[in-house]
Order: sequence, then structure tokens, then C-alpha cells
Amino acid sequence: MAAITVTSLVAGMSPQRIREVFTQDLGRAAGWVRLTALDGLAEGQLCYGRMLLDGNGVPKDVDAAFKWFQRAADQGHIDAINMVGRCCDMGWGTPENPTAAAGHFRRAADSGHAWAQYNLGHLYLDGRGVERDRGLAYSYYLRAAEQGHPRAMSLVGRCYEEGWGRPRDPVAAAQWYERSAQGGYFRGQYNWATHLLEVGRVTEAAHWLERAAENGTPAVRSAVLRTVASHAGHPAMAALLQTMRPYGSGLAAYFAK
Repeated sequence: MAAITVTSLVAGMSPQRIREVFTQDLGRAAGWVRLTALDGLAEGQLCYGRMLLDGNGVPKDVDAAFKWFQRAADQGHIDAINMVGRCCDMGWGTPENPTAAAGHFRRAADSGHAWAQYNLGHLYLDGRGVERDRGLAYSYYLRAAEQGHPRAMSLVGRCYEEGWGRPRDPVAAAQWYERSAQGGYFRGQYNWATHLLEVGRVTEAAHWLERAAENGTPAVRSAVLRTVASHAGHPAMAALLQTMRPYGSGLAAYFAK
């Protein structure tokens, strides 16, 4: 009689039961995930590594996270290979090593992994771990963008706007920014809004600036505030400026004018 493992038990569960088990208390869910990882399930090893990396349901432990990513990557799990690359790139649980990161990203990217293509594009754009090559950066961003990766779409747009690895093409840049914005990426939303302002579509720009502020980092919110305040003579921008008061003291200087 075959041994009963946690992995075999999970495999026999209905999708509804799996959701019930893994959406319960994160600590209990982590216990289940850890057991599947110990059973050798690559997906479980990847998932448990991510929980350790972020401290979800378990104490944060980047060293242990890296080891679990490695175990899954050794089984050929493409998501895990990308995560090993991220750890090498960022110094999570292992010394920072962009050259090693590039090797892992390339392995996953050449298997069609969009995030790895995006990550490898960054290394080529900045010349980290590889010889700087903006043409290759554009190529990898484009491969990820064509798979629907919103962040990569924004970088393709930036390549067209700045002439990185491609001839400058403001029309193509705007098209990619719009696709990124529609995909929900805050930098794409900000870049698309900036283009709309340049062509006089201020009301539409206000909508996308609001979205960028809602989704973005503090630095992007500050950029949005400056942009909105500089166009506050338009009714849509004036209305948006009032709604953005909760975003902080950065507005004080504008309201004092």
C-alpha cells in the first residue's frame, strides 16, 4: 500500500476544499505549505519560500527562503529559477551577485517567463552583471510586454520615448504607456497621463493621475501632486487637487500660493 503524504491528500481535494484550507489563518496555511515542500513538491517549495521571504504566516527568514527557492529551481521550476535570480540580484539570503542573477534570469526568460524577461531587461539596461546593451534590454522588455506584462509595457514605452535600443518614436511610446496604464501599472498610468496632458486631453489625464496616485509609491504620488498642482487652472485638475489632500503635507506649498 502506497504511503499517504500531504501532497497526495492535497491532490485529492476539490478546488473548493483547497481554497478553504489555504485561505484560513496564514499560520495554519503555512504549515500545510511547508509539508508539501518537505514532500518535495516544487510548487510547495516555491510557495513556502515566498511566505518566508515576505513573513506571511511565518517569521520572515530570507536565508531559508533562498534555500527553498533553490530546491524548487533544482527541479526545473521556472518561477523558482526566476526567484533565485531575484535573490542573487537583491542579496536576499545570499550575497548580491548580479552576474549569477543574470544567468538565472536568462534561463527562465529563454523558457518564456515574463517576469524573468523583465528582470533581465533591467540588468541589460543598467549594465549590472552583464555588458550594458539597451538593444537587448528593449528586446527582453518587449518579449515580456507581448505576454501582457504591464510593467514591461511601460519600459517598452520608455525605450521608444528615450531612444533606448530603438529609434525614438513618441507615437509608439504613447501606445505602450496606454497599454501599461490599462493593465494597472502606476508608472504606466502616470506616463500615459503625462502624454494626455501634452496633447491637451486634460480631463482624461486627471483620471489617470488619480489612478497613479492610488496605486503608486510615495515618489510617484509626489510627482502626481506636482503635476496636478501645475495644471490646477483646469476644473478637472482643481477637483482632483482637492481630493488629494489626504496624501500629505506636500500639498501645503501649493495651497499657500
